[in-house]
Amino acid sequence: MLNIKTNRILHFISFCCILFVTFSCSNDQNPDKDKLVFRFNQHSNINTLDPAFSRTLQDTWACNQLFNGLVQLDSKLNILPSIAKSWQISEDGQIYTFNLRNDVYFHKHELFGKDSTRTVVAKDFEYSFNRLRDESVAAPGSWVLNKVDRFEAVNDTIFQITLKQPFPAFIGLLTMKYCSVVPKEIVEHYGSEFRSKPIGTGPFKFKRWEENIKLIFRKNNLYFETDSTGTSLPYLESIAITFLPDKQSEFLQFVQGNIDFLNSLDASYKDELLTADGKLREQYASTINMTRGPYLNTEYLGFYLDSDTPEIQSELIRKAINYGFDREKMMTYLRNGIGNPAHGGFIPIGLPGHDESIGFTYQPEKSKQLIDQFKKESGIKNPEITLTTTNNYLSFCEFIQRELEKNGLKINVDVMPEATLRTARSNGKVDMFRSSWIADYLDAENYLSIFYSKNFAPNGSNYFHYKNEVFDSLYDKAFTITDIEKRKHLYTTMDSLAMQKAIMVPLYYDEVIRFTQKNIKGLEINPINLLDLRRVTKN
Repeated sequence: MLNIKTNRILHFISFCCILFVTFSCSNDQNPDKDKLVFRFNQHSNINTLDPAFSRTLQDTWACNQLFNGLVQLDSKLNILPSIAKSWQISEDGQIYTFNLRNDVYFHKHELFGKDSTRTVVAKDFEYSFNRLRDESVAAPGSWVLNKVDRFEAVNDTIFQITLKQPFPAFIGLLTMKYCSVVPKEIVEHYGSEFRSKPIGTGPFKFKRWEENIKLIFRKNNLYFETDSTGTSLPYLESIAITFLPDKQSEFLQFVQGNIDFLNSLDASYKDELLTADGKLREQYASTINMTRGPYLNTEYLGFYLDSDTPEIQSELIRKAINYGFDREKMMTYLRNGIGNPAHGGFIPIGLPGHDESIGFTYQPEKSKQLIDQFKKESGIKNPEITLTTTNNYLSFCEFIQRELEKNGLKINVDVMPEATLRTARSNGKVDMFRSSWIADYLDAENYLSIFYSKNFAPNGSNYFHYKNEVFDSLYDKAFTITDIEKRKHLYTTMDSLAMQKAIMVPLYYDEVIRFTQKNIKGLEINPINLLDLRRVTKN
C-alpha cells in the first residue's frame, strides 16, 4: 500500500516537472515577440517529422508546416497549385504533366554548400516518389502510388506522372503529405534520423524537438507563397508545440491563456465549455472563439464477418443493433450536439454519394423483433456479443449496451489501448469493434475501398472481411467513370449494398470543432481537419 502511494506521489511530481519545464520553455522568447508565437498542445505524441511516414493526424499537422507537394487544398477542399504552378491531364486521363515553380527553396542546411540552400527541381520529386515506394524504406504512404505506372523529370521544371489506368481522384491523392518533396542529399545523409532532422520547403522550418516535451518551428524567410497583397507568408514568427498527455490539463492551460487553441471536444471538459445544445457557455464567450464545420470522418462499430460467433454471423442481430439505439439522443447527451447522427450509410456528409435514405433509424420494437427471431431460429436463448473499444469511446459503447439490453441482447464492453485494438482489429481477433474512418483524399472511393474484397485485412482496410461480387464489379467500374454525377450514383449504390447486409453500425458523422483565444485570427477550419498556420495572426 505504501509503495502504491509513493509511486503516485512520484508520478505527480514528475508530471509537475514536465509542466514547469514545458511552460517555462514557452516563455524563452523575447516577450515583445510573444504575439508572433503560436502555442498549442498535442496530447498524442508526434511519431515522426518525415512526411513519407506521416500517417496520424498529429504527424500530418506537424509535417504540413514543414513540407510542400505538387498541389494543395484550400479550406473548402479545392485543389490549388503549390510547387506545381499548373498542370495538364491527357484526354485519356492517364498522363499528368506538372509545371513547377522555379522560386521554391529548401530550408537552409550546411550540406547544400556555399548558399546553404538550393531550388527545388523536378528530379527532387522523382527522388521523393521513388523513396516513397521503395520497399526497403517501408513507408506507410507508399499506397498513394499504387495506381502509378511511372513518373519522370522531363527537365528541371516539368514532372510527369503516368497512371496504369484512369483514376479521377488521383490529383486529390497528391495533396497528401506523403507526396511532399524532400532533398536527396539531406535524406541520405541522415538516413532514419531524418524523422527528427527534417528539411523541407514549408512555411516553417525545424528548430528543436525534445520528444514528449516540446517541439519548436521557426518562420521560413525563404518561403515562396504570399498573400493577396503580396506580403510574404507566414505571418507568425514561430510555433511551439507541447505534449501534455492529460486532456484536462490541456484544457486548464488553454483557459489560463498558455496555449492558443484547442482541437476537438473531450468528455472531461465538454460540459464546462458547452451547453447541451452545443453553444459556448456565457462565461467563456468574451475570451474564447468557437468554430465548427463538417469533418470527413465517420465513427462506426464494425463486425468481423469471419467470426465463429453465431450472433456476429447473423444479419438479424447486426440489423437489430443498428435499429436499437437513438443516435439523436446519443449525440445530445454524449457530444453536446457536436456531430451529425449517422442515419445514412458509411459515406459522410460532404462527399458525393452520401445518402440519408440508405441507413437505419431508431426503431426499438423492430430491433426487439429481430432479436426474438434470432432466438427462435438459432435456439440461443440469451444472445451475447463482446464489443471492443478504447477508453475514449467507452461512454458511447455503454450507451448502446444499455439500449440493446432492453431489447434482449447482451453486449459486453471490453476496453483496450488504441494500438492494441488496431492490431487486434487488423488480425481478426475481435468480433465487434469501434473505429473511425477519416478521409485520406476527396473522393468517396476512399470510403468504399474498405468494403472491397481484395482489401481484406491485415493486408488492407477491409476489417469486416466483407465480400460481394456485385459490389466488387461496381467498385472496379467506378475507376472508368469521370462524370461526377454518374460516379455519385454508383457510390450510393455501393454504399447501400454494404448497408443492406448491416456489416457495420454507423454512429455519427463528425464535425471539426476548434476553440481559440480571442486574439487569434486567420485559423480556418476544413473538412479534413488539416492545421494550416500560414495565414494565422496573433494580435
